[in-house]
Amino acid sequence: MSSSREKILAAVRTNQPVELPLPTVPSFEGDDSVEKFTSIVQGIGGTVVEVADATRLPEVIHQLFPADYRIASPLLPEANVPVTAQTPIEVLAAVDLAVLQGEFGVAENGSIWVPEANMLHRALPMITQHLALVLDRRNLVATMHQAYARIPSVGGYGTFLAGPSKTADIEQSLVIGAHGARSMVVLLV
Repeated sequence: MSSSREKILAAVRTNQPVELPLPTVPSFEGDDSVEKFTSIVQGIGGTVVEVADATRLPEVIHQLFPADYRIASPLLPEANVPVTAQTPIEVLAAVDLAVLQGEFGVAENGSIWVPEANMLHRALPMITQHLALVLDRRNLVATMHQAYARIPSVGGYGTFLAGPSKTADIEQSLVIGAHGARSMVVLLV
């Protein structure tokens, strides 16, 4: 004779729901143009600079930022602050400018996906005084729905970055750079 436990488990095993297909996620279309992206980035306090040739990036950086800046970047040979995932926060806090590669941009909100592999250190994009993100203009999507579809499902950390840090209090006093970068420039190549 079987025990009550075995009867219950047998009943659970036989009472399985019918597998149904997942619903189709609708396609959300939108404007993925450089103009839309630029307009949104400017509206949230950032700047977009179009760079005709990626080889001109060092020249453009020197036009936009003072020569004495402490720069962390895997993209610029003249970067003068070496950063790794183990770099102490005190060193990162002294970085004036981080120049990092963005994977793709989202036109509807002006954000840019930056995976951990492109950050050098997880805290760098948030602790630097000024942030410059290099983005290939062909890597723009219209919506966050399309953006999430592009993020690889394999592990790892990444973040969407949009404009300089902003905060406002109950009196509606807007403060730029309170919790992160004081400025953000997107260099569209």
